[in-house]
This record gives sequence, C-alpha cells and structure tokens, in this order.
Amino acid sequence: MAFYEVYSHPALIRYKTGVCTSATVFLIVVVCLTYISPLLVAYRSQGFWLKRSTYEEQAVVRFQYETLLVAATRTNGDYVAWSTFPHLNNMLGKNLRIPALSVREEDQNLDGKFDHLIFQLQLPLNDDENVYSVQLLLTFSYQLFTKSTVVMQSLAYVQHSASVPGAKLFINGDLRLQQRTPLPHCGLFNIYNVSVIDGSSPFASAYDLDDIVRRYQERNLTTVLSCSMPVWTTGRAAGSPFQLIAEIHYPMELISYYPGFWETIKFAWIQYVSVLLIFLWVFERIQKFVFQNQVLTTVPIAIGKPHQL
Repeated sequence: MAFYEVYSHPALIRYKTGVCTSATVFLIVVVCLTYISPLLVAYRSQGFWLKRSTYEEQAVVRFQYETLLVAATRTNGDYVAWSTFPHLNNMLGKNLRIPALSVREEDQNLDGKFDHLIFQLQLPLNDDENVYSVQLLLTFSYQLFTKSTVVMQSLAYVQHSASVPGAKLFINGDLRLQQRTPLPHCGLFNIYNVSVIDGSSPFASAYDLDDIVRRYQERNLTTVLSCSMPVWTTGRAAGSPFQLIAEIHYPMELISYYPGFWETIKFAWIQYVSVLLIFLWVFERIQKFVFQNQVLTTVPIAIGKPHQL
C-alpha cells in the first residue's frame, strides 16, 4: 500500500531548566551579546551619533537697493564715490559722482524666487579722470525656510584693480552662503537681521569700507560674491562714463545644520538594527546547536501545535 503526505506542520519543542543552572547563565550571556554587541560595534565604527547634517535649498534673496561705490581715479589716492546713503553723499563734496543706474532681478525658472540680479552702473568722469580700481558694496535680504527660518541682511563685495585705466568692469558670479557654524534645525534665526551699513549715521566712520567689511566678516553667517574671472576693459573714450556691470546669480546652496533629537535617534537606530540582524542570526544558530544537541542539560518538551512565526 502506497503512502503519501497529506499535511505537515513544524513541531514546537520547548527546552526548560531551573533558574540557577548553566543553561540559564548561557541564555543571559547570549541575550547580552546579541543586543549589546551591535551597539558597541555601531558606536565604535564612528558616525553613530549624527552631529551635523546638510540639505539643499535656494534662498529667497532680494536686492535691498543699498549701494556704496568707490572708484580710484589716480594712483595717488584721488577717488570719486557715490552711495544710496544721503549722509555719506553730503560728506563726499567734490568727490561725489551721481551715476546712471539700472537694476533688474529675474525669476528665470518661474518658481517664485529670484535667480538673477543684473546691476548696471555708468559713472560720469571728467576728461582728466581715469578709473584704476573699483570697490562696490551691495546689500541683500537673505532668507531660508526649509529647516530653521533664517532672516538676515547680507553683503556682496566687488573689488578689482588694474595698472591701466579701465572703461568697463564686467563681473558674473554667484552669491554664495558661507557658514562658520551649522544652523539650528528649527526655530527663528534672525540675529543678523540688521543693516550691514548704518545709513542713518551722520558720522564718516560708519561708511569706512575697512570697518564695514571687518564687522561683516566677524559674523558666523555671511554671503560672498564668487567671481574668479572679472573682465577689465580698457580704452575709455573722452567724455564717456565708466561702466560697471555685475550679473549675480542666487544658486542652490548646501546648508549645514545641527540635527534634532528624533533625526539623531533615527540615524543611530538604522545603524544599530543593521548590525543587530547579523548578531540575531548568528546567536540563533548557536542556541539551536547548544540546546538541540544537549550541550547544556535541559528538559525538552514537545508542543503539539504549529510553531507560531
């Protein structure tokens, strides 16, 4: 008579022992090694706690229409200047030159954020004046929203000099964010939401370029205009103004920040579990070998119902 299998299920065997036995001590050691060892391995492999992280965001940047221009007209220190600050213009006297100015901000990808600033300036000069160097300050409103809400006033500094007089300076660069310390992961960060240039001050020291740049660079969060290839054009015709054209882009930034508690725990948990799975598999095989082969004495009891997975 032929037989065939009609049904099967795994048998559940329980291994029992007393409290103060070698099997109990073995089980305690295995449990400790299974769950504590992965924690030590993950921690000692570096990077267990996420101390800082990064994300990408394009800032909301708006030109503040605050400008300070100084142009050296001779190598002996003579200069002409102009600004959008009335107190400074009153102090310039005969060195003041009122330029023709054109400013346009563009949203090229139509995402609601400006991507590009085109700043064009034509500085009138006397026939005996020539421009050998230019210093230009432009101020911006700079905002971030993805993690912490960052609101600050920032600066772009343009500087170029040459040994021959110029007719035009063309600059095309990116307004880049510079961080000395990471940002917080949430909350409002507005300690730098103050004017970079105190345009209400009647004192000349408030408009000194050295002091403005030094105070600005002391901040932990700044912007800088990156332009490695300025174009200096010579051959200005008599009676023609000096031209300065700056095309400034607002790029996507990689921003560093301090992670919050739950993000830190999530990152650590992923590392811990990935190592834990290996230890669970290894020590499960060790326990199975020890108890099935009665390496340590226990009492096996078969249970007549399917093994619950």
